[in-house]
Amino acid sequence: MMSTVISEMNRIELVNLERLAYILKGLSLAEFETLELLLDEGAFGSINQSLRELEAGEGIPIDEW
Repeated sequence: MMSTVISEMNRIELVNLERLAYILKGLSLAEFETLELLLDEGAFGSINQSLRELEAGEGIPIDEW
């Protein structure tokens, strides 16, 4: 039983929560908001779609909104 738990732990990447908290506290507001967008799958998908459309020349000019 214990060896199974240990072998499972070897396959999981552990995160140092204290280090993560330190990093998150050091983010500027803009960096934190960017992180929120990257973690939000819906927002991230919309941004990626917009970038693909822009690269393909399919965007709508602002003056036509």
